[in-house]
Amino acid sequence: MSPVAEPIPAATVVVMRDRAGGPPELLMVERSRAMAFAGGALVFPGGRVDPGDHLFTHAYPDAAARVAAIRETIEEAGVALGIDDKADRLKELRAALYGGAPFAQLLEAAGLTLDLDVLVPFARWLPHGLPHRVFDTLFYLARSPEGAEPRVDGNENVRLFWITAQGALDLADRGDAMLIYPTRRNLERLALFDGFESAMAHARAFPIEPITPRVQTRGGIDYLCIPEGLGYPITAERLDRAVRA
Repeated sequence: MSPVAEPIPAATVVVMRDRAGGPPELLMVERSRAMAFAGGALVFPGGRVDPGDHLFTHAYPDAAARVAAIRETIEEAGVALGIDDKADRLKELRAALYGGAPFAQLLEAAGLTLDLDVLVPFARWLPHGLPHRVFDTLFYLARSPEGAEPRVDGNENVRLFWITAQGALDLADRGDAMLIYPTRRNLERLALFDGFESAMAHARAFPIEPITPRVQTRGGIDYLCIPEGLGYPITAERLDRAVRA
C-alpha cells in the first residue's frame, strides 16, 4: 500500500479586473511544462505557504496563507496586491524575492505594509488519500490594482494573460489549453459573475469548507465529484476526462 502524502499548505489568488460591457477578466498563468505540479496547465497565481509567511502578525487565522498569496502573485506575475508600491520598487522587490530574501524583511526595509483585507476567501481545496504530492490550498479573490502590468517570470511560468472565465474554459474545450480539475471547477463558478462585487458577494454567501474530490460510480461510469452546496454550478466530471495534476 502506497503511503498517503501529507498535504502542503498553499494559497492562490484570482486577480479580477472589471470591464465595461462584459464579464470580468481574470489573470491566468501558464505553467512551464517542466514543473512537477500542473506542468503546462493554466492556473491562478499562487504557491506553497513558506515558513517566513508566518512571521506576519494579523488577526486573521489564515494570515500566513494571505501573505503567501500576495507574495506568490508578486513573484509569478509582478502584480502587488495590498501594497502601496511604485513600479520601480516592485521590480526590485520581485527580484529580491527570487533571490531568496525574506518577504517580511524586504517590506520592512522599504517601509511597506501589507493590507490583507484586499483578499476575499473563495474556497479551500484539499485532496486526500493520494500517493503523490498534494496541496491544501486556500483560494482568494482580489481586485486588480489600477494599472497593473503583469510580467512573466520566465521561471515557473511561460505566459501571463487576462481572459474571462468562460474564455479560459473555451480554450480548454478547443484543446488549446489544459485545465486541472480544481481550476476548471473554479472557472465554471467564476463564469457566473458579472464583476468583482458580485463575485465577492457570492463568495461570502457560502462556507469555506475543505473540498475533497471523490470518485463516485453513476450508471456504471466513474465520476470525480465535489460536495454540493458550496457555490459550484458543476460538481461532477467523468473520471476519464478529468485532468488531475
